[in-house]
Amino acid sequence: MAETGLPVDLTNCDREPIHLLGAVQPFGFLIALDSTQWTVTRASRNVAEWLAAGPAGLIGRSIDDVFTPESIHLIRGQLQTALFTSTVARAFSVALLTDGPRFDLAVHVNEDTIVIECEPCSDEQGVNSSALVRAMIARLQQTADLRTFYRVAAREMRRLTGFDRVMIYRFDHDGSGEVIAESVRGGLDSYLGLHYPASDIPRQARILYERNWLRIVPDVSAIPVAIEPAILAGQPLDLSMSILRSVSPIHIEYLRNMGIGASMSVSILRDGKLWGLFACHHCVPHTVPFERRTAAELFGQMFSLLMESRERDEESAYEARARTLHNRLVTVMAEEATRFDSIVSHLDEIADLLSCDGIGVWTGGNANLQGMAPTQAQFAGLIDHLARHDLGEVLAVHEIAAEYPPGRAFADRAAGMLVVPLSRPARDFLVFFRKEVSRTVNWAGDPSKPVVVGSLGARLTPRKSFELWRETVSGQSVPWQPVDLRIAESLRVSLLEVILRLSDITEFERKRSQERQELLIAELNHRVRNILGLIRGVISQSRDPSLTVDAFADVVGGRIQALARAHDQITADNWGPASFRGLVVAEAGAYLGSKATRVRLSGPEMLLEPQGFTTLALVVHELMTNSAKYGALSDSRGGIDIETRLDAQRNLHITWTEHGGPPVEQPTRRGFGTTVIERSIPYDLKGEAAVDYDVAGVCARFVIPESYVRPAPGALAEPAAEAIPGVSAADLPKDVLIVEDNMIIALDAESSIVHAGIETVRVASSVAHAMKAIATRPPDFALLDINLGRETSFVVAEHLASLGIPFVFTTGYGEDIAFPPKLLGVPRIRKPYTGDALLTAMRR
Repeated sequence: MAETGLPVDLTNCDREPIHLLGAVQPFGFLIALDSTQWTVTRASRNVAEWLAAGPAGLIGRSIDDVFTPESIHLIRGQLQTALFTSTVARAFSVALLTDGPRFDLAVHVNEDTIVIECEPCSDEQGVNSSALVRAMIARLQQTADLRTFYRVAAREMRRLTGFDRVMIYRFDHDGSGEVIAESVRGGLDSYLGLHYPASDIPRQARILYERNWLRIVPDVSAIPVAIEPAILAGQPLDLSMSILRSVSPIHIEYLRNMGIGASMSVSILRDGKLWGLFACHHCVPHTVPFERRTAAELFGQMFSLLMESRERDEESAYEARARTLHNRLVTVMAEEATRFDSIVSHLDEIADLLSCDGIGVWTGGNANLQGMAPTQAQFAGLIDHLARHDLGEVLAVHEIAAEYPPGRAFADRAAGMLVVPLSRPARDFLVFFRKEVSRTVNWAGDPSKPVVVGSLGARLTPRKSFELWRETVSGQSVPWQPVDLRIAESLRVSLLEVILRLSDITEFERKRSQERQELLIAELNHRVRNILGLIRGVISQSRDPSLTVDAFADVVGGRIQALARAHDQITADNWGPASFRGLVVAEAGAYLGSKATRVRLSGPEMLLEPQGFTTLALVVHELMTNSAKYGALSDSRGGIDIETRLDAQRNLHITWTEHGGPPVEQPTRRGFGTTVIERSIPYDLKGEAAVDYDVAGVCARFVIPESYVRPAPGALAEPAAEAIPGVSAADLPKDVLIVEDNMIIALDAESSIVHAGIETVRVASSVAHAMKAIATRPPDFALLDINLGRETSFVVAEHLASLGIPFVFTTGYGEDIAFPPKLLGVPRIRKPYTGDALLTAMRR
């Protein structure tokens, strides 16, 4: 780090531009293209080792003159993925030159530059990366506690990558970190339990770890390869998303001092923020093939999701206990009084909401303290300090003395505080205290970095010794966690809105609203957990080593979409009974398209209770997909007859008969789909299921117990057999206008509509844009989001109605609140919706 006239301290490392080093590691080469002309603008100096020319011979040439047409076509396709997801797209075993070696590619876009990075392909015969990751995840899911979970994850990552040492490194609140799990080759010292200061991984490096899931340095001693030209249009090439990006000289020196010959890190994120790293070290240079690194990255992503889920379960139990106490406390306080004296009288119960050692409340210039807390005079001084900051939200501090130096006098009793402001402006406070926790920290060497003067001027040097260095930390409490802040914020809202009567609604309305909210939250928690458990089960049971990743995604996606369609039909009637015929129509139309006309329904129309409906939705989905792939609907002749009838006990009998298709063969293996068809109704509904694989066509019979069955109005009259309406592009409008202020939702809707074959789709994000689009060319159909931020789409709706243009609303609202009377009858699609729901609405 060169002398700049700035003071040399630990923050200098944070200012090192590690993404603008102008060089790459030599295990591959880089080519940069102009995104409009696709001409070469930059190239790494080592490009001539693999291509026929060096940078001077490539710069200015069209990439069409360098790579094969097939490889350029592939790169353009991968570039679409990179643009849409803002990530690095990958391609494996690509022949860039005719009769040349194959390369693994990484492609990303940086402003107006396309960056292509290539490394020689290391084709590992017999290695199935997706199967490896699935097996690794399966072993993780078998662990009982978090400690074992972390240890197994480190072992699995080391088994996958072959490094001498793999550590799970977790960041603390101050940017320092600790090794919480480790898998290490025999004969090496253990780093488990060691801490590393925040300056070892500077802030800008942590930012890059949030953008790039994986970073590798195969050879610490390798000489970086310069990118030419270094400066173009006054700027170096931004390598933030580069996999070949060279390494900071300071970091190289750090790794050498540790005796490391190669390193790799895989990010662990929680809520999109860097939680920790898989830190992988090798004593000598070590290369991990690109495809195996991609598997390691996928494992890191899956580990992050599973880790977050497990930690949330622990937090949820803590939060649920606090919520129970909170609700009980608020109810009692609301009945007793609405003044601050009610808070004082229940101070010990309020303290039970959080893990704390003391509590204090300051109201109207008076202090009340309990447990381990400052004295009255000390508390008054602290409150004066807080009042000057005019707090508008909860404040968490684990070292009071760092922000309020007089706090050192009572740090032994109250070192940390969680402050809850009780008035606006903030002059009354509720403060939770935590006592001092003196602890011994085992650092991996002295965490301070010496300043030396050398050829580069004054700079910080990485420490050369990593021998155990102990430090006793005092004056701090156990840090407050996000769950503590959520509990305190919930309490703050309750005390302000309920106890202090600062809401504009009446006491009766407040109580009713709170009860309704609690009921909704409890029901939502129950349903969401059930749905997540069901989806997790579908993913787990759909595993099949013979499937490719894309095929696996299609199978799981189809099953989840079937559940989504079932959920849409159930929630359309406020979680009431839903139509069996509607289920068959939705499944046939969504999956079979024009083949849907070959499905015929006969018998009385029946409604199914939600549990029975969801179970039957998966069964019908599996039957439909099997028929389309292997059965009566797999050719142009066959058909399906579905018959319903009620027996004397009012149980529903469903007969599924396929005919006219290819000869049926008995299944040679029993996958998850077959298990769903044969066992879900007996297991979940205590009904019956029988499947006959007759050579002329599959025949399945099901019995749904009467407790799940409701006849539809007028259903007992026997209707004639009826064909399911087919789906064709002719049923759909040609020009659709989408009015939606959320870009992601608008893109998803646009993609679904375009995929269905509609010629023109236009998107408007506001009333003004929508009215301009209609004036330019009236659409055939419009999709209107009700809430457009600060305005609604009702004006657009009324204008469309006056022009006779059909439209539907999309909304997350479930009631008719604030709807103009003349728009109450307009069809509405509930969010979140599927592409199928949009197409169904347009056909109507």
